[in-house]
Amino acid sequence: MARVLIVEDQERVAKALALLLELAEIPSVIARGPEAALACLEAGGVGLVLQDMNFTPGATGGEEGIALFRQIRRRAPALPVVLMTAWAHLETAVGLVREGAADYVEKPWDDERLIATVRAQLAAGEEARQPVARPADAPADAPAAGSAVDTCGMVVASEAMRELLALAARIAAADVPVLLTGASGTGKEKLAEVIHANSPRRRRTLVRVDVGALPDPLLEAELFGAEAGAFTGATRRRIGRFEAADGGTILLDEIGNLSAAGQARLLRVLQSGEITRLGSSQTITVDVRVVAATNADLTRAIAGGAFREDLYYRLAVIELEVPPLARRRADVLPLAEHFLARAERPAGEVPVFDEGSRRALLAHDWPGNVRELGNRVRRAALLARHPWVTPADLGFGPGTHPAASPPRERAPESVDEAGERRRLEELLVEHGGIVSRVAATLGLSRQALYRRMERLGIVLERRPRS
Repeated sequence: MARVLIVEDQERVAKALALLLELAEIPSVIARGPEAALACLEAGGVGLVLQDMNFTPGATGGEEGIALFRQIRRRAPALPVVLMTAWAHLETAVGLVREGAADYVEKPWDDERLIATVRAQLAAGEEARQPVARPADAPADAPAAGSAVDTCGMVVASEAMRELLALAARIAAADVPVLLTGASGTGKEKLAEVIHANSPRRRRTLVRVDVGALPDPLLEAELFGAEAGAFTGATRRRIGRFEAADGGTILLDEIGNLSAAGQARLLRVLQSGEITRLGSSQTITVDVRVVAATNADLTRAIAGGAFREDLYYRLAVIELEVPPLARRRADVLPLAEHFLARAERPAGEVPVFDEGSRRALLAHDWPGNVRELGNRVRRAALLARHPWVTPADLGFGPGTHPAASPPRERAPESVDEAGERRRLEELLVEHGGIVSRVAATLGLSRQALYRRMERLGIVLERRPRS
């Protein structure tokens, strides 16, 4: 078994770590500083580096640890490095995770979690040293660093998304919480799949839960489980989402909509790693990586008292923003082709986009992002009366978008806007003025639909309360 290289200048700390690893039957070797550490690497047999951030008495800035980490990365790019850091240097550690560090451990450390981290990273490092073939169906432009990246079917062509996908795959190996931000429909859930699929937890479950849709009376039972008889109708034990995700990853979607009570309960779990089923007094320890997603501005929510700052810093150890589709237009046509190839057709044949529809796709502002694009393409595949898709099939109307690349700014008024307003008014009538239903039909969030209605000058009449 490969050894763990402990780089720590304090003798008592180094011996404590070595003893802990020995009790877990993990061999180790101690280096008291950077020079000794690099010499150990040259000797070979090291499967993981567990390094402190300061090695000189009185040093507190972490510069020595940063320098050593970068030297190790240059000499052994695939070698996992786990950083040991105090709370004051947490930001530095997170920055090095972005550069490729496998993980970090806060001092004072928790023995069980430290051993679990070491075991996982040793296994991941061993797997990384095995030859890996790129899957035949992987996109040619998918990022890779020494081995194939599981893109989970994500279609990326823009530079912005290629960089984001590469970063997601890189930080996947670090067992730290990740916060995904961005407008509704941009692909945050898909990015969470990429993080899970490229992590040491990929053989375990990825559990998805829309926490913002859970009312407080159901929140605790849904997330943490319940014993039989815990509440009316609870006839048998219920396993909560955190327990179901044990050993794997949990995606907490719409975290910005979580109630104050829900935020407090979630914070306790993130701090302790322990849950208690409703109706039980027994605590259960769970090992779960948390990925949270939101389309809300959490910093503004914190300033307004709607979101807990301490919970935000627990969730946002690494924060990735998914750009809207309007800022990555190079992805529009590849995504549209992807959706069209997989869309249902009454006669079974797969149509193609005509030139007008391609121009229309590139010119549209996509307020509903990738979700709106997918819905429009699937709708067009069903409605197209020819072996090709027209702008009208996509809901844009004929002659809507001029041939322009890049697209010009929208004119104040056009045939397109008139047709779009008429169609939207018809949908509002069809659904009785219920905005949420119209938004679901169009693949938009309610906020995006309200913005579109405001742009088109559509105002809903307020009904008097009975």
